[in-house]
Amino acid sequence: MSRKAVLSILASLSAVFVIAGSAFAVQFVNITTASTKGTYYPVGVAMAKIWNDNISDFKAGVQTSGGTVHNIQLMESKEADVAFMDGVSYPAFMGTGSYEGTPKKFIRAMVPLFPEVVQLIVAKDSGINSLEDFRGKKISIGAVASGTEVMARQLLSVAGIDPDKDISPERLSIADTAKAFADKRIDGAVFVGSLGVPGVVEMTTLGLVRFIDVPEEHLKKVLADLPAWTAFQIPSDTYPNQNEPVQGYASWNMLTVRDDVPDDLVYEMTKLLYDNKDDLVMVAEKMKLMDPKNLDQVVLPLHPGAKRYYDEIEASK
Repeated sequence: MSRKAVLSILASLSAVFVIAGSAFAVQFVNITTASTKGTYYPVGVAMAKIWNDNISDFKAGVQTSGGTVHNIQLMESKEADVAFMDGVSYPAFMGTGSYEGTPKKFIRAMVPLFPEVVQLIVAKDSGINSLEDFRGKKISIGAVASGTEVMARQLLSVAGIDPDKDISPERLSIADTAKAFADKRIDGAVFVGSLGVPGVVEMTTLGLVRFIDVPEEHLKKVLADLPAWTAFQIPSDTYPNQNEPVQGYASWNMLTVRDDVPDDLVYEMTKLLYDNKDDLVMVAEKMKLMDPKNLDQVVLPLHPGAKRYYDEIEASK
């Protein structure tokens, strides 16, 4: 066999291997959520299953995190492709507040989920009846690099309370906050999360805590700096042993995606979530609120792939 013929055969085999390799290429997507005691993680696991079961050559993984701020960091370092985020995502995208001069323009909205509420929780026997009473107390202000910590510091500062000097700050996740209340190691907490989060349900069921209102004067000041947030009243009986409505404030949290995830893939992922919404509702009843009609709550730009889906169903904002 001539040298030319051998080279021709080798070239053909090489082409076959390249084609075969391409055929078996898998698109990996990492989803970052929050702690296991919140809503993000179990819903994220359910979303990953929907995508893994229905998208060929695709593998989604799910990881826990400290929450929105941590999720932004993971997305920026390209360790995460999809992330759950609350209203902290807006100043991050715009480069304002604690993100002054460093806008995170890679964040894109994919699906509006449900309201994320700032809630003030205190130990039942703490004697705390107002935000002002937090002074000198041990207060959980959220896990390190969480949206809760950002919002807690902002609210306390608006109230004239230095979160590093006027209280003893405990940087705890919701799971650790629940344990700290049970062990009587903290007096109160600022919590940012969806209504009915298991960690808060656990605390209220055991009768460890009660809620206090965000004062009206502080509410007005904090909302003036937060375009993505609005006043929100937690209805009575949302939690066990919570017999009165409670004043807080909320933003619509979202499933977000990096801007460089392919448009066709994001389109398919978005469509599958709505097509399989019942599976998500089985995991968290609040997922009933995942509805295209809530696009008017989204303040970030939509990913083109998600926008294509909303255009198809005539729901784009």
